[in-house]
Amino acid sequence: MRYIEPHGHMVSRTTDDYLAMVTAGCRAVCEPAFWAGFDRKSADGFYDYFCQLTDYEPKRAARFGLPHYSWLCLNPKESEDLELAEDVLALIPEFLERPNVLGIGEIGLNKNTRNEITVLERHVDLAASRGELILVHTPHLEDKLKGTRLILDVLDADRRIDPGRVIIDHVEEHTAPLVLDRGYWAGITLYPESKCTPSRAVDMLEMYGRERMWLNCACDWGVSDPLAVPKTALEMRRRGLSEDAIEGVLFHNPARFLQQCARFAIP
Repeated sequence: MRYIEPHGHMVSRTTDDYLAMVTAGCRAVCEPAFWAGFDRKSADGFYDYFCQLTDYEPKRAARFGLPHYSWLCLNPKESEDLELAEDVLALIPEFLERPNVLGIGEIGLNKNTRNEITVLERHVDLAASRGELILVHTPHLEDKLKGTRLILDVLDADRRIDPGRVIIDHVEEHTAPLVLDRGYWAGITLYPESKCTPSRAVDMLEMYGRERMWLNCACDWGVSDPLAVPKTALEMRRRGLSEDAIEGVLFHNPARFLQQCARFAIP
C-alpha cells in the first residue's frame, strides 16, 4: 500500500522512524515548521531551523529513499512577540524557492490571542502575495471551535486566497463540517493522546465523505506514532473499504493537494 505522510515533525524523530515508514509504504513525508519544545529567543534560531528543514533533513530522509518536503512559518506558539515575528517573517522569502518547500505552514492559532491573529494575518498575506499553498494548525481541545472559526474568518477576508489551496489541519467532529463547507481541505490528525484515534478518523470519513480529506500522524517530541497513517488502513479495511478507496485517502488525496505546488513530485 502506498501512502504519503503529509504532516510529520521529523527533526524530532530517529532514523529508525524513516526506515519504518518506508517499509510500511510511505512515498513522501512533509514537515511543517513547528515549535522546538521551547520558545526560541531570536531570529537566528529560526534561520538555523529553516536551514535544517530545507537542507539537512531532506538529506537524512534521502538515505532511506524517502522524499522530504517542508513548510515554513513562525509557529503560533511563538507568535506573542510581535517584534520577533516580524524578524522571522522577513527571513522566510529567502527559503521559499528551495526545492523541497511546499508553502507557508503550519500557521494558525494556539490560544486565540490578538497577537496570534496579527501574525496569522501576516502569514496569510505573505502566502497570498507569492501564490503559496497554506497549511493551518487549529488549537487544541476547548479552544478548537473558536479558533477554527477565527482562522476561517481571517482566510475568507483575503480575496486572494483560494480555499482549494489551503489545508486546515487537526479537524475533529465539530470543526470538519465548518472547514469543508467553506471549500477548504481538512486534515485529520491521528494521535494516541489528545487527537483522533483510527476509529474516530474513519467515522469522520464516513460522516463527511473522503473528498478534500487527508490523514496525518503529526509525529513530534510527544506521545505520537509515525506509523499512525498506515495503521489506520487496518481500521478502514475492517470497515469494508476497498484497497482503491484506502489508497485514495492515504495517497491520492494528499498527492492531489500537494501537486498544486510545482516543487512537489513523487518519484
